[in-house]
Amino acid sequence: MRHEILRMLENNSRIDLHDLAIMLGTDESVVLEEIEKMENEGIICGYPTLINWDKTDTEKVTAFIEVRVTPQRGQGFEKLAERITNYPEVKSIYLMSGAFDFAIFLEGKTLKEVSMFVSTKLSTLEAVAGTATHFVLKKYKDHGMILIDKELANRMKVTP
Repeated sequence: MRHEILRMLENNSRIDLHDLAIMLGTDESVVLEEIEKMENEGIICGYPTLINWDKTDTEKVTAFIEVRVTPQRGQGFEKLAERITNYPEVKSIYLMSGAFDFAIFLEGKTLKEVSMFVSTKLSTLEAVAGTATHFVLKKYKDHGMILIDKELANRMKVTP
């Protein structure tokens, strides 16, 4: 039942407890108890809202940063990752395989703000050996949700 609850909450974290219980064929109290257990165990970490900022008047810049690091003796990547996660600009950080060590997604108000973060905060960390910054030009799908207008995507192209 846990897997089904997680799958349904991942698709719609606002789903009504009553509806969830009906879909699972059990009582609301059983579902609520299971959700609370998963929250306490750190399986469910939060219920964020996905916002398409392009449809608002708020300017945001999203960047993907490849970070190469020199792991610290006896600490590996953990201590540096913990330090980077404390920056409020950082939305996600992942340990990667391949040509770079960390993949960082961050948001800023402007390109300059993002570049200042990289040059004054991130690349000055002792273990950071190098970075490559990529700016997101347009989001089509984020966290499994399609962000483009369906009628625009379905519109046929007409050429003169």
